[in-house]
Formats: sequence, C-alpha cells, structure tokens
Amino acid sequence: MVGAGISTPSGIPDFRSPGSGLYSNLQQYDIPYPEAIFELSFFFRNPKPFFTLAKELYPGNFRPNMTHYFLRLLHEKGLLLRLYTQNIDGLERVAGIPASKLVEAHGTFASATCTVCLRPCPGEDFWADVLADRVPCCRVCTGIVKPDIVFFGEPLPERFLLHVADFPMADLLVVLGTSLEVEPFASLSEGVCSSVPRVLINQDVVGTFAWHPRGRDVVQLGDVVHSVEKLVKLLGWTEEMRDLVQRETDKANRDQLLCLGWPLETVTLTLQTKVPHPMRCFGCT
Repeated sequence: MVGAGISTPSGIPDFRSPGSGLYSNLQQYDIPYPEAIFELSFFFRNPKPFFTLAKELYPGNFRPNMTHYFLRLLHEKGLLLRLYTQNIDGLERVAGIPASKLVEAHGTFASATCTVCLRPCPGEDFWADVLADRVPCCRVCTGIVKPDIVFFGEPLPERFLLHVADFPMADLLVVLGTSLEVEPFASLSEGVCSSVPRVLINQDVVGTFAWHPRGRDVVQLGDVVHSVEKLVKLLGWTEEMRDLVQRETDKANRDQLLCLGWPLETVTLTLQTKVPHPMRCFGCT
C-alpha cells in the first residue's frame, strides 16, 4: 500500500498544502478550498483549475525514484501479489509495474472518458488539449472529457474489489508513504490476517499502526527513500537495485534524446561513453 509520500521525492507537489507552488498556482481560480478541484459539482462549474493540476502532473514531467523501483524489483522477484496505490501520478506504471499488478484505488490519468456520452477518449487527444491549456472536449458530443481518476463521491474502480481476495492471501503487508486517513483505502491495512507481519515505512506512525498496533508490526520512521535504501541493503539487493535504476535511467534518457531529434547512433554513443555529446540545432545546424 502506497501513498503520496513515495512520490514527493520525485518532485510531485502536494496540492493540499497551502503555500506550495501548486496550490499557489491554483489560487488564481478562486478555489474555496484545495479539495474542491476533486469535487464534481465544482468541476462542472469551473473545470479549468482541475486541468491546471492535470498539466502539473503530466506523466512526462516526473521520474520514478528508488521506492518505485523497489516495488518493481519485488515484482521481478515474484514477491509482489498486488500494489495498491492512492497516487494518480502514474509513476508506478512508468517504473515498469504491470497494470495487472496494480490497483489504482483513486483512478488514473492513463485513460479518460467523456462525462456526457461516456465514450473513452484517446489519451493523446486528452493530453494534447491539457498541455495546450484547453479544456478537453469529446469529439463526438462536445462534452467535457475527464480523466479516469476518482472524484469525491464517485465509486472506486472495480479493481479495488480485488482486496477481498488479495489481503487474506498475503503473508506480508508493506505500507509506504501514506497518512492512512482516506477511506476506504486506509482500512485495507487491517485486511491481512492477524498473524501476518505489517511493515510501515513512513514519516509518522499513522492509522491502525498508531491506534491498533499488532505484535508483529514493524515501524521504520524517517525519510522513505533512505529507509527503502536501508531495506534493500539488508536484503542484499543493492547491486540489483543499482542496475535496475541505471537501466531505467538510460532508457529514459535515450527516449528523451530521440524525442529531441538526436540520431540513434549519437544517442547510443552518448549513453555508452557517459560523455556529453554536442547537439546541433536542426534549424541552422
């Protein structure tokens, strides 16, 4: 189970905190309170603040960190039964965790749907509008297109019901970077059998770990990334983790340089030698 605390090291802003860059940017739209941008009634009256937030959270703006890759490593080792996330930033997908292993409890920006005719909207069309500061509209009925994230009052995705089978099957529950305040997600932490150890890696003791601790609970407080690094070292996975992060970093850099127009052979040479290669402007050379 993971929350916003695993993504803040990647630079994802916390929209709820007054004074943060994202919240300050939204103030110009006269939002009565931060949560209003996730309320349907406000969204239909004034969708612009929400799509400003969506642009800030565009998947291409951020990269996974050590914690996301630790979860990927758990999957590669066949240890990850399921990853339940509250996050809508999509960094779990970017880190390479298959959709079949994910339960995005509060939805995802990976798909979008018209709020009127309920037709699915191609992701490239949706993001093209958002990045151009336009409110996305359905090409068929002109209704507002909303990404498939859960607004207040909306039902959770059907995949959330997998918890009924998953949690009784688990032999370990790891909880990272969450306040365990938002229901029904928070109550999942009580879904494993009483004999199953639960590990909390977080800034604070939260939720059931605070008010109903169990004898086999393990609590590691402090910086989440540093705590994960300690755990990886204890497991003897440091070299594997380093290799995974390097591979994914090289892949991301390769894709970015190709997107910028670099020739494939130049990109390959640059990544192999780790030496910056001079770029040429394709307008004037």
